[in-house]
Amino acid sequence: MGFDLEALRSSVQAHGRVTRVVIAAIRGSSPREVGAAMLVWDQGQSGTIGGGALEYEAAEAARRQTLKTKLSSHALGPDLGQCCGGSVTLLRETYDREDLAQLGGEVILRPATPEAAKSPPLAAKRLLAQMRAQGQRPDPQLIDHWMLEPVHAPQTDLWIWGAGHVGRALVDVMAPLPDLAITWVDTSPERFPPHIPAGVTMLPGQNPTLLLRHAPVNAQHLVLTYSHELDLALCHALLLHGFSFAGLIGSATKWARFRSRLAALGHGPAEIARITCPIGDPSLGKHPQMIAVGVAAELLARATTKEMKEELRA
Repeated sequence: MGFDLEALRSSVQAHGRVTRVVIAAIRGSSPREVGAAMLVWDQGQSGTIGGGALEYEAAEAARRQTLKTKLSSHALGPDLGQCCGGSVTLLRETYDREDLAQLGGEVILRPATPEAAKSPPLAAKRLLAQMRAQGQRPDPQLIDHWMLEPVHAPQTDLWIWGAGHVGRALVDVMAPLPDLAITWVDTSPERFPPHIPAGVTMLPGQNPTLLLRHAPVNAQHLVLTYSHELDLALCHALLLHGFSFAGLIGSATKWARFRSRLAALGHGPAEIARITCPIGDPSLGKHPQMIAVGVAAELLARATTKEMKEELRA
């Protein structure tokens, strides 16, 4: 989660004046987390802060807003009739093309109210210095009337090998997820659909295995090409290259044959076992969208488990 500068730039370019609404703080139960944001303009909006009534009221207030910046608090139960028992502080900021020139860097720190000090509070400066020293990104937060947000940057590289029915379903399901940088590979441009979602890099190559050298060694991979031989070649290349996760579409029979052939290529049982096959949740069915939903759930569960382990170590 972070300040999606590219989305804001695109919206301002398309609509002129845009108001960004971000959850700056919460107390108790809330439909979304601090940092969740939406963009609002005269005839539309994108993104979500959740909550139904909260989002509707916030969007209407954004369209009426005359101030550049407005901070407001909302008790979800008494004010909006929602079941959540907490309260939410919203920051509404209106941007035009000139305002965008003031934004940049890895962290956006700016005053949230007219009462804010002219310079960032000491607590915010100390936090940024600590995070930089540790090589970490700060969480979005409101500090003494100043709003701090890291600029959004995808944290996970996902390579999808194959642009057939399942590959297309996977891209449709996973492209909207905020922390994925998706690279989509197949053997020719004609195998891809006419429209590629924003944030997805199309990478055609006659021999896809040669493209693997461009993938980070900690990337995640989903192998689902039209060819079993190409699938095998990619699995072999991945074991030599390195990865954080590699999943292969297929049946138990296919995977048994692949294990035997990968062993013949010199890979040990422990290495081969790092590849997950089949992927997703077979109980959901074999429809491409069902496979995609199961795979997405599997990867999200892995990411959540990893975050929990990192928090326990911290």
